[in-house]
Amino acid sequence: MNPYADLPAERFWRKVVAGVPPFALAPGPSERFTIARDARVATAGSCFAQHVARALTEAGFGHYLAETAPEGLAPDIAADRQYGTYSARYGNVYTARQLLQLFDRAYGTYAPALAAWTRPDGRLVDPFRPGIEPDGFPDPEALEAARATHLAAVRAMFETLDVFVFTLGLTEGWMHRPDGAMLPVAPGVIGGSFDPETYAFVNARAGDVRDDMLAFLARLFAVNPGARVILTVSPVPLIATYADRHVLVSNTYSKAALRVAAEEIVAAEPRAVYFPAYEIVTSTANAGRYYADDLRSVTPVAVAHVMRVFLEAFTEAGTAPALTHPLGLEYVRAAGIVCDEEAIERSLV
Repeated sequence: MNPYADLPAERFWRKVVAGVPPFALAPGPSERFTIARDARVATAGSCFAQHVARALTEAGFGHYLAETAPEGLAPDIAADRQYGTYSARYGNVYTARQLLQLFDRAYGTYAPALAAWTRPDGRLVDPFRPGIEPDGFPDPEALEAARATHLAAVRAMFETLDVFVFTLGLTEGWMHRPDGAMLPVAPGVIGGSFDPETYAFVNARAGDVRDDMLAFLARLFAVNPGARVILTVSPVPLIATYADRHVLVSNTYSKAALRVAAEEIVAAEPRAVYFPAYEIVTSTANAGRYYADDLRSVTPVAVAHVMRVFLEAFTEAGTAPALTHPLGLEYVRAAGIVCDEEAIERSLV
């Protein structure tokens, strides 16, 4: 007898990784619950979170939209202005500190000193969601009015959602020194200008991510006690690192820290569960076939695999739809996924 003798098959690499076809790899979430067909499922996070949102819609779940496009706005213009990209028009929320501050800004307990960035053409952008208006804002009043509408929608979203799916994306970020406001991109990339006296580079530790997420969850459950939360870690590598080392090393640290933080978060908060999208995409069985030629973009087949396992875990047995194709041609179009950090490379051209 030994302690491994009676363990289930899923505990053994040979039986459930090496011993199954790559497409059959199916690690389950840390805990399971059923998402009702009419549940309000809200999404936020890094670029990969958009795949989750679209796949849920494709599978017949209503992607919860708390901030909808104005009536009469053409669909293509609405998409360019990021209506429907996420449940509200907050753009990419790459870090746990961003998410925590989004909640506090929405409820008026935190008012950052940084109000706007100016573009080279004189138009203004919102530093906390710089990509949501391709043409920018004409003046501070227009920007503030849009922000007020947005934050009201965020409050409504947090208070009425049933399930919140959040994808942890980055540990690296940029902070406004005067009050610690975290930004989705570095100043000067989409708007504003970089001044090291005003902005600081931050690379969060695993404990920082854990503490920020637990603080956010406490706030969320205070306004919505019945909510459930699903955490994932983005398998999309860093596009660039500001740390003084090879980007591959920075990426390994970032994903490891986020994964450790996720483990500690769900251990501390039973209403949050971890879903292993990261493991499915980056496993040794699939990594070579689940990334595009840039070794960064996740392929449609990978998204289909992740969402098949997701739906099997979180829907009633036998009710998950058969995803026989890679969830629609929209996934083939790289432009369909909004990644603010990609502006880093565009700014260097």
